[in-house]
Amino acid sequence: MSVSVLSITRPLGSVSGLLQVASLLGLALLLLKAAQLYLRRQRLLKAVQEFPSPPSHWLFGHKQELQKEEELQLLLKWVENFPCACPRWLWGTEVDLLIYDPDYMKLILGRSDPKSEGSYRFMAPWIGYGLLLLNGQIWFQHRRMLTPAFHYDILKPYVGLMADSVQVMLDKWEELLSQNSSLEIFGHISLMTLDTIMKCAFSYQGNHQADRNSQSYLQAIRDLNNLVFSRIRNVFYQKDIIYRLTPEGRLNHRACQLAHQHTDRVIKMRKAQLQEEGELDKVRSKRHLDFLDILLFAQRENGNSFSDKDLRAEVDTFMFEGHDTTASGISWILYALATHPEHQQRCREEVQSLLGDGASITWDHLDQMPYTTMCIKEALRLYPPVPAVGRELSKPITFPDGRSLPKVMRSGSRSGFQVARGCTWAPQVFDPSRFAPDSSRHSHAFLPFSGGPRNCIGKQFAMNEMKVAVALTLLHFELAPDPFRVPVPFPRIVLKSKNGIHLHLRKLL
Repeated sequence: MSVSVLSITRPLGSVSGLLQVASLLGLALLLLKAAQLYLRRQRLLKAVQEFPSPPSHWLFGHKQELQKEEELQLLLKWVENFPCACPRWLWGTEVDLLIYDPDYMKLILGRSDPKSEGSYRFMAPWIGYGLLLLNGQIWFQHRRMLTPAFHYDILKPYVGLMADSVQVMLDKWEELLSQNSSLEIFGHISLMTLDTIMKCAFSYQGNHQADRNSQSYLQAIRDLNNLVFSRIRNVFYQKDIIYRLTPEGRLNHRACQLAHQHTDRVIKMRKAQLQEEGELDKVRSKRHLDFLDILLFAQRENGNSFSDKDLRAEVDTFMFEGHDTTASGISWILYALATHPEHQQRCREEVQSLLGDGASITWDHLDQMPYTTMCIKEALRLYPPVPAVGRELSKPITFPDGRSLPKVMRSGSRSGFQVARGCTWAPQVFDPSRFAPDSSRHSHAFLPFSGGPRNCIGKQFAMNEMKVAVALTLLHFELAPDPFRVPVPFPRIVLKSKNGIHLHLRKLL
């Protein structure tokens, strides 16, 4: 009997001992991790000690303050109270330095620091490592390869394609006016800019504004904008292995699949077209190639160094950036003009003097709209399509006022809200005269397309499309705001409105 008791108690004793050892190891690891986080927070506090900021919680950072009121309005208050730059704590061990002084911006953007790994990497499953996410020599090679796609000789014939896409949208608006004078414009403009980029950069024919595939792609992009931004702000979603198991992670994966199906279809169709008899030689004889054709020919010539993955990353990147940022810009420009009817009318008169006889808008017209261009830039100052760009310092930096940051400190360079709305310009006032030809301003006080060597490669394309869309819209409609649905700007990867952008439209005879 005693033997059987011993045989039972020995295993129980060994199990109990193992549990105690496991508990002690777990406690030791927990204490070690807590010590690591504490030391990390102390290092970050020391790194930003020269930059005052609003009080932050040791664990939640500034999250509670950002939830109490609209984030952009809160950041504008910080700009007034904390000159040049301000730390923003995402949580206790994660901080960005928000920069909104032009001299600071010039210094940061003029360097070759990589994109901030902490936030941009979350876009990689969506757009891959194309121009937006690449760094170093590979980025330089891709930038040099794609620059010819934005040569003036390439951009000139695009104006007619842009005008055609805008006209399709305006015809649709005219039909919808019989149902309701108030219209949510962002969705329609997104379809139009996607239609434009497909025709211009990807040699894709047809009307995509009524295409169900385009609708699915745009919904995927809307979801990804929100999901990526939400992940950046969530301390529990930083690890890929955990994020994939969450409902948001699964939704992100599905949205990426939908976006990739769209771009894969575009690439496949263009490859098939180039296989047609004589088409390849015809395209090769062009002096300048379109965006997608440059990529396809690069792959033909350098298949080993330019893979299918590289090709799709560049297509995914420009498909997103080439339509979503421009759609945001056009939507907010039209809203700004709707809320300032005197400037709207002056722009309309300028456009009518050029196109009033029914002439089609051309490349030459784009430089003959100085006041409309001033209004476009002022709207972009107030509502920058990309509210922020990020860098991760590869070496220490000292700013003009003597303050400094150490290596690997992240700097969130604000591309419009803080830089352009600084104290030297009345921030809330819509004043196009800031951009009059004889006005003076700091070279980095207005950066709707970022700045330095990593500025937006498609900035001229985007400005052209904005001018075409604004000019033709003002010819056809008088715009007024909807007082019951005032848009609420909120920052995602691209600036959006929480409740859409609703305008009243009146057809002009």
